[in-house]
Amino acid sequence: MEIDLKPYFDRYEKLTVQADQVFEKVKTAFPGEVRCQTGCSDCCHALFDLTLIEALYLNHHFLEKIEGESRKRLLSKANKADRTIYKIKRQAYRESQAGKDESQILQELADVRVRCPLLNDADRCELYGHRPITCRLYGIPTAIGGKGHTCGLSAFKAGEHYPTVNLDLIQQKLYEISRDLVKDIKSKFAGLGEILVPLSMAILTEYNEVYLGTHNAVDEKSSPGRE
Repeated sequence: MEIDLKPYFDRYEKLTVQADQVFEKVKTAFPGEVRCQTGCSDCCHALFDLTLIEALYLNHHFLEKIEGESRKRLLSKANKADRTIYKIKRQAYRESQAGKDESQILQELADVRVRCPLLNDADRCELYGHRPITCRLYGIPTAIGGKGHTCGLSAFKAGEHYPTVNLDLIQQKLYEISRDLVKDIKSKFAGLGEILVPLSMAILTEYNEVYLGTHNAVDEKSSPGRE
């Protein structure tokens, strides 16, 4: 089954355009507070996960634009980053099971630094034009679960009111696209639209029919012509 992802990519790209527009609006209104500039890669060390549609989109453009030795090199970096992230999350899970305060665990995870495999030696993103929404909004005030966040290098002052992006609403829209995709392709995996994966895993994964749950396995023993 060949899956046409373009309609879902189109919906996702509309969100990325809106994110870019919001970022530019806030940057224009608060030029002294937004410190993002060419060569800064602070956001490229943040720990965050991607929804299914984001992972598929990034994976698609990674395979389309990066080939040969460059692809091998980036896959190696992604594999290294993914192992590091797994250990970090595993430790966080153990601490949670041991009764550690959830808000403290989340704060510690927010402070973790893991270099993105797409960040090259010149501190430039190899897929900048296709970077996730989290990357596009990093540097301006955002809120998750009602709690505000911003880049540590920015000059936004704690306690003052600024235009703030509600990331929970964006996440809901990303889940909606992901769920619609899973429903439309009639995947065997009903919960596939709810998955979250690190960027490194999105690069490493082969999003084929088996992974997406559209593969119809054939029992060779019962196939016509078989004894």
